[in-house]
Amino acid sequence: MMMQDKTSYPTASGNAEERSLNVETTRLARLIDTYTPHDGTFGQRIPGLHLNRYSRVNVDDVKTFDSPSLLVVAQGRKTVTVGQDVYQFGRSHMLMFPIALPIAVKTTQASPSEPFLSVKLSIDPHRVAELVRIVYPQGLPAGRNWSAGYVIGADLGMLQAVTKLLDYLSNPSEAELLAPLVMDEILIRVLRSPIGVHVAEICFVDSDMQRVAGTIAWLRNHFTEQMKIAELAEMAFMSESSFHERFKAVTSMSPLQYQKALRLHEARRLMVSKSMDATTACRLVGYVSASQFSRDYSRFFGSPPSRDVSGLRQQILNPSSNDKGNGNSP
Repeated sequence: MMMQDKTSYPTASGNAEERSLNVETTRLARLIDTYTPHDGTFGQRIPGLHLNRYSRVNVDDVKTFDSPSLLVVAQGRKTVTVGQDVYQFGRSHMLMFPIALPIAVKTTQASPSEPFLSVKLSIDPHRVAELVRIVYPQGLPAGRNWSAGYVIGADLGMLQAVTKLLDYLSNPSEAELLAPLVMDEILIRVLRSPIGVHVAEICFVDSDMQRVAGTIAWLRNHFTEQMKIAELAEMAFMSESSFHERFKAVTSMSPLQYQKALRLHEARRLMVSKSMDATTACRLVGYVSASQFSRDYSRFFGSPPSRDVSGLRQQILNPSSNDKGNGNSP
């Protein structure tokens, strides 16, 4: 099991810089607080920008499926588990997921007076690929420390860029013109950071990781179909052993585990949002056996389908009635 835990300010080289970092993080927290009237995740007028507030810690992990994203934390702490990897992060840290992943989220430090506050930016891999050519005009340097996610301290420049983005929320005309430029600045800062090479390789044309990312995109569109590892490996122009190794490096799970997570999350969505029964949902996501679906679902989400879906529907009707509803987004 890999665990990443950043508990200090690794980017601050001295007291003055640390003070500046702390001031900027506090300013960012105040801005998030302004646009999050209660607990939850709030989409903003700037495309791809979401703000999170959670005022209670979680007793249990909350399972969700996360798209490629960057999270910058201004207050509180969370833990995110991906496969066997655990990422712990808090104030002034950023968490990067270059690909779509099934994750388990837990808020570990939050209260009504000091809630967990964060900025989440959805990442467009195609835009990252365009910026990679600018940041790395000579190609990527060697880097093979692949991971499903990355946690590092956000430096002052990154925090100032994210704060600038939120400042535009009060001025719609400026947001429309200038927010895309700031989003590019944030992505460039990620690419120039210590994790930049690893993020870039996911989007770099003809790299091993980019080919693996292509098979992941295929799986997301064809998860109901029967899958053969040999065919996925051929799609990625790799041997089966190399493909399996690289797939696990960037997802912390096997292709079969990833497909199962896709199926179970989609079945859950169908039952909650479409009021579909478990038998129909399991068939639509590719299961042949309803009993096998029920066993897999119970192991994955911690409750049988009927009980889990009933609880989720109750949370939708009354979000404050159940702590498990708190923290369902990083």
